[in-house]
Amino acid sequence: MGHKLKTNSGAKKRFKITARGKVKRAKAFHSHLMVHKTSKRRRSLRRPTTVKKCDERRVKALLGLR
Repeated sequence: MGHKLKTNSGAKKRFKITARGKVKRAKAFHSHLMVHKTSKRRRSLRRPTTVKKCDERRVKALLGLR
């Protein structure tokens, strides 16, 4: 008999799956050193974005979806 695979714990904290099956992620460069970044850039970094199509399959495998 086969066994279940464990979800990668780092991936499950960093990624969420949208209703349409895309992978949502947070943007980098928003943890510190914000003083010299423009307000526009800081606002943009707040919003989540999706994982690129070329990386989506790899991330879904880490989440146990493939």
